[in-house]
Amino acid sequence: MASPAVRRARGADVPALLALIHSAYRGESSRAGWTHEADLIDGSRIDEGLLRADLADPSTTFCVAEDEAGLLACCAVVDRGAGTAYFGTFAVRPTAQARGIGDALLAHAEAAARSLGATRMEMTVIARRADLIAWYLRRGYAPTGETRPFPYGDERFGVPRVPDLEFTVLAKSL
Repeated sequence: MASPAVRRARGADVPALLALIHSAYRGESSRAGWTHEADLIDGSRIDEGLLRADLADPSTTFCVAEDEAGLLACCAVVDRGAGTAYFGTFAVRPTAQARGIGDALLAHAEAAARSLGATRMEMTVIARRADLIAWYLRRGYAPTGETRPFPYGDERFGVPRVPDLEFTVLAKSL
């Protein structure tokens, strides 16, 4: 598949972004793709307030890819300073997954991070998501050995269905 056109997200995109992100990770619709967390977490993946804050944050570059049906994929690149960027809020429409769209958007995000002066990109992935971690490993990311706790009790990030969620930190030299 050809690389989709990517642009910076706007405030008017928020409703479609919320729908895209939720559909890629939570609920029955997410099961059409392979990146879902439907067996691990219920509820929303991100709430409107958090998303609007990301879009307004000058250190965050929030990108979207579109096709004729609307938003196709999204991601955020956060300039953390000291040569490090953070990659997150990555979602691809479930029915469009496994077609190279994620690869193209990840490459775009890495180029955006480099343009910010980053020499390292890091991210967090739910440690139980071995298939997703393997996808990132194939793209040059590696576990740092660091873990971070899941925000239990903060329903803006969802309602865990299991008691032992944590994030694995992955990183890649750019």
